[in-house]
Amino acid sequence: MNTADIKAAAGLLHHAEATSTWIEPLRRTYEGLGIDEAYAIQQLNIERRIAAGARKIGSKIGLTSAAVQKQLGVDQPDFGILLDDMAYAHDEPLKWSALSQPRIEAEVAFVMGRDVTGDAVTHRELEQAVDHVLPALEIVGSRIRDWDIGIADTIADNASSSAFVLGSVPHRLADVDLRLCGMVTERQGEIVSLGCGAACMGHPLHALLWLARTMAARGAPLKAGDIVLSGALGPMVPVRPGDTFEAHIQGIGAVRAIFD
Repeated sequence: MNTADIKAAAGLLHHAEATSTWIEPLRRTYEGLGIDEAYAIQQLNIERRIAAGARKIGSKIGLTSAAVQKQLGVDQPDFGILLDDMAYAHDEPLKWSALSQPRIEAEVAFVMGRDVTGDAVTHRELEQAVDHVLPALEIVGSRIRDWDIGIADTIADNASSSAFVLGSVPHRLADVDLRLCGMVTERQGEIVSLGCGAACMGHPLHALLWLARTMAARGAPLKAGDIVLSGALGPMVPVRPGDTFEAHIQGIGAVRAIFD
């Protein structure tokens, strides 16, 4: 892809989100679309939103499930950028108009207490850089029609992100067993997703370590105050208008998302 193609692809995604008119997969529209070009498309639309007044507040990790990686033919996760206009508080109604073919998944949110500047950061150093964790619900979304995505499609589409909801009670990392913590998500009181920390790359901290090293290598290291969404602890679930979801993560607490 050349620069003009990258700009055109970013424009297609931007228009799709603005109009809720979903597009054909970019991998079919632009033959040869690779991972590097996909991240360039992602960056253009993030810059567009920041220029319009949004503020970067962190990152999200995607493709943390081995099954999903196999499905898309990749052997590593991907990442997207979190902006302040994507963030909602526990029990704060989400605007349906801001969502794109929404699905929901329960995750761990890390809040960084220190910058992580080195691409060779160790597991122990990373643990010390985390200030606290919170339960989170990520509302993933796709501007690609019917979620017909490949790895390049989801990366270009900001790792298929839409919004996220954070719980309100912080917990120290040392007080939680993130690998064994169980997760239950309910819709209107009915269990719709079950999982645990080990479903996220064997341990949510493994996902965070991958992201910290990757972002540092790209010259955009994690900063103190950044929020990082770990990736799903269990299967994602489609969302309908009027739904209420509540996720309980052992040792971290509960978080609820309400859809208008």
